[in-house]
Formats: sequence, C-alpha cells, structure tokens
Amino acid sequence: MIAFLKGTLVGKTASTAFIEVGGIGYAVGMSQSGLSKLPAAGAPVEVHTYLQVREDALALYGFLSLEEKALFERLIAVGGVGPKVALAALSAFSPQALASAIAAQDVAAVQRIPGVGKKTASRIILELKGSLDQGLEGLFDEGAPAAVTDAGVQGAVEALLSMGFTSAEADIALKGAPAGADEGVLIQYALKRLGS
Repeated sequence: MIAFLKGTLVGKTASTAFIEVGGIGYAVGMSQSGLSKLPAAGAPVEVHTYLQVREDALALYGFLSLEEKALFERLIAVGGVGPKVALAALSAFSPQALASAIAAQDVAAVQRIPGVGKKTASRIILELKGSLDQGLEGLFDEGAPAAVTDAGVQGAVEALLSMGFTSAEADIALKGAPAGADEGVLIQYALKRLGS
C-alpha cells in the first residue's frame, strides 16, 4: 500500500495533482480544497494517500491531513458512496465541519454535498454517526492498530479480487469482520461468508 508521496508537484487540474517521485509521475485525485492548498508547480509536496484497487483500475487519492484521509476512508465504506462523492464531501466541508454535521445528524447539511440526496445523506449519518460523536477524535480511537487493520482489510480485498470475486462481493464478505484481525484471518472469514 502507498501510505504517502513526497516529491515535486508537476501540475494540477480541477480534480488531480501530478506528483513526481523519483522520476515516476503519479496522478493523485484530491478534493478541491486540498488542491487549492498545494504550492505552485515545481515546489516540494507531501500528501497522505489511499490506493483504491478495483477490477479494472488502480486509483490513488491524496490528502493533506490524516484526518481528511481517515474521513475519506470512512465515507467510502458507506454503501452508495464512492471516492468521487467522498472527495466532493471533502471539497464542500472541512473535515471538522463534516464530522460535526454527521454527529449532529444534520441531514440538510450533509445533502449539500454535490451528488448526495436525502437517502444517501441519511445513510452516511446512520453508518458514521457513532464513530464521529466525539468529532474527528472518533476517527482515530483505535490508534495505531487501526492502520494495521486497514492494511489487513486492503490486503484481504486485493486477495479476494485476485480470486475472481467482485469488489462488491469482497466488501459484503468483510462486513462485520473481527476488529484488528490480520489479512489471513480476514480472508478466511470472507471465504466462509462467500461459501467458498
């Protein structure tokens, strides 16, 4: 997994930053607020990253803070919310403001995210409310082991995809998996749920 990139900003578009690291250029999807805070082309830059593995593509997303990255990861775990909507959420709100709106169960505020209707806003609040009741601190309540769990889940998803399962099947199979489990345990858990 690519945890962060540290290199030179080559350029950017309305949705993507191009970062050169050791002679390799990475296209990194970012929120509009994140892109607006980047320095001018040619300047050094460091972004935290999330690598999404799909059947047909690899996509890299970048964040200027760990809070923003953690909130993005929580958002894409919600059914019906993909990276595009999660980045739109981080473009429309600061991480603190979005966490507060979710904790307050403010459906109208969450609906201001481009592409999010009342049903999706309600689902986001329902699935994330408990973890954001204390604001952004709720994103990190597991501390360091959470990163291990995320890496284990990511590895398990990649393994399931390589076995021919779809990303939707992998997500469903890993729902309710034991917290803090390593990749091997997660794969066994998912395969039992998939009946393999």
